[in-house]
Amino acid sequence: MTELLVIFAIGLLVLGPKRLPELARSLGRGLSEFRRASTDLRQEFMDVADSARIDPSDLSAPDRSAVEDGDPAQANQDPEPASPAPNDGRDKTPAD
Repeated sequence: MTELLVIFAIGLLVLGPKRLPELARSLGRGLSEFRRASTDLRQEFMDVADSARIDPSDLSAPDRSAVEDGDPAQANQDPEPASPAPNDGRDKTPAD
């Protein structure tokens, strides 16, 4: 608490009794605007995050494009996994 009194006294000496309330008022307005913008931004992020969520029941549904093409077996197939690089027998670490 004493730190605040020291800061207030220094501010009063530097700025004077007329400019100190003006400065405090503008600082309060600036902080209020910052809080408002911060709240709006946080709400926007929350709205986007909620709209981007995926319903788990949609994940278990088969691929409709393959079913519509007439090949239901292809609808549940996963794409082929990438094959590993061929090993030519050489060691990749440098020899001592």
